[in-house]
Amino acid sequence: MANRFIIDPVTRIEGHLRVECTVENGKVADAWVTGTLYRGVEEVLRGRRPTDAFYLSQRVCGLCPTSHGHASSMAVEDAYGVKIPNGARLVRNILECAEFMHSHILWFYTLAGLDYVNPAKALEADVADTIALAQTAGTGLSNFGEVKDRLATLVAGGDLSIFTNGWWGIDPLADPKAADALYAPDMPAELHLIGVAHYLEALEMQAEAARVMALIGGKFPHVMTSLAGGTAWAPVPEKLDDVMFRLKRVRDWIVGTMIPDTLAIAPFYADALEFGGGPGNFLSFGVFEDASFDIKDRYMPAGYIQTSRGLTVEDVDIDKIREYVHRCWYTSPSGLKPQDGQVEIIKKWDDSTFDLDGQYSWNKAPRYDEQPAEAGPLARMLVAYLTPTADPAIKELIDGALKALGIDDPTKLVSLLGRVAARNLEAAIIADQSLVFCAELIEAIRTGDAQTFVEHKEKDGKGAGIWEAPRGALGHFINIKGGRIENFNMVTPSTWDLSPRDDNGVPGPMEEALIGTPIDDVERPIMAARIARSFDP
Repeated sequence: MANRFIIDPVTRIEGHLRVECTVENGKVADAWVTGTLYRGVEEVLRGRRPTDAFYLSQRVCGLCPTSHGHASSMAVEDAYGVKIPNGARLVRNILECAEFMHSHILWFYTLAGLDYVNPAKALEADVADTIALAQTAGTGLSNFGEVKDRLATLVAGGDLSIFTNGWWGIDPLADPKAADALYAPDMPAELHLIGVAHYLEALEMQAEAARVMALIGGKFPHVMTSLAGGTAWAPVPEKLDDVMFRLKRVRDWIVGTMIPDTLAIAPFYADALEFGGGPGNFLSFGVFEDASFDIKDRYMPAGYIQTSRGLTVEDVDIDKIREYVHRCWYTSPSGLKPQDGQVEIIKKWDDSTFDLDGQYSWNKAPRYDEQPAEAGPLARMLVAYLTPTADPAIKELIDGALKALGIDDPTKLVSLLGRVAARNLEAAIIADQSLVFCAELIEAIRTGDAQTFVEHKEKDGKGAGIWEAPRGALGHFINIKGGRIENFNMVTPSTWDLSPRDDNGVPGPMEEALIGTPIDDVERPIMAARIARSFDP
């Protein structure tokens, strides 16, 4: 007999998500992932000037607006036949690096971290032992005694403040043993205290990365400067020095705290290497533009991996993308290319409209070469790992992390724990590269190759902005007619990863990743929640 559980809403995420699963013999037998919010920004853009897309498309997401802004400007530039100058390319790359660093830190500590670290358990830690453990792990030292005292003060007041409601209905103060059962049983209290201390530090590091975006973009969220044609930001020495100081500060924290934390916590959740892998297909559009403006030459290269055809990277062809909507709340034609995508929604929505055997999500079901494909940091890191021309530092970092964890099979990355590790490792790679882009910009200024904007003429046409957000592959597609946006379509990381079944009944990547997940208690399916949050929905 199958048991069933529903997580609605999935908390500690940016979006709005519902997960329903059946369980047989202690494992998820089937899963359905529902996007529960319709944004409709594409409809808002119809009839507006093409340049409005940069500003309005960023309202899709409060965490990765910069990526949407860049994709929309790239789509307009593609339609106009505009190539941005070198200085603008480097400024956009630096701005995007800050976006990724901000997002990755926020995701690991603020959103996903409490799936692996128990603040109540941290109260049992010995402060001296915590310092010794931090030194052994090579992670950042904090005032662990002060953090423990602050936790104790919260408990004395009868609650855990921002950490409340993290135990699936269990009161960790009244029943600490039951709360402990949700976490790795042998993970020491001292490591929990380290995690809580760095959770708090991460709030400041996110803010520092956000300050970089505000310096370049005028404000954050929703930057103002990456207009079609380049950037409105002038990299004068004083501003560039400020940007570099903050990027280096965040970089040092990622390398000195976030990566050691990952390697310290991961062994206690090693069983998560055995499930949560998904369909085994990975798509990256590539990110951080090279001077060639070829997506294959981007710092994180574009590529597609279909593991059933071997561990090889294929070139990306956007003509192989189709959007299926048969199982979604749309009346648009199914199987359209994204360049022709439509967002005509059903006329009425109520409880009777929700049907797991019919329509059950606002997310479309994009497919690449008729296959579901995972997008995101794991996809990018795997594509880079298998691309001979990619920065060798990426492969060296992945191999070093695998060795530190005692793993000799890189395919183990295709798992829940691998997805978590890949994102944090990517944060370190991008943090280092952000300073490289700054050095390149300084050299471009010195040699007179730092133009930041190119004048252009508006014209009708179609364009595509093929890019990456921190969550994964992002495409903006625009059709301009009569100087106005006739049609606008977005294929976001969430639609790739959280897609429902397609017209052939094939599950989406998260649905596939959930199948086979061990579930000890259907009332508290924390492992399913970990998988859902690993995609950063």
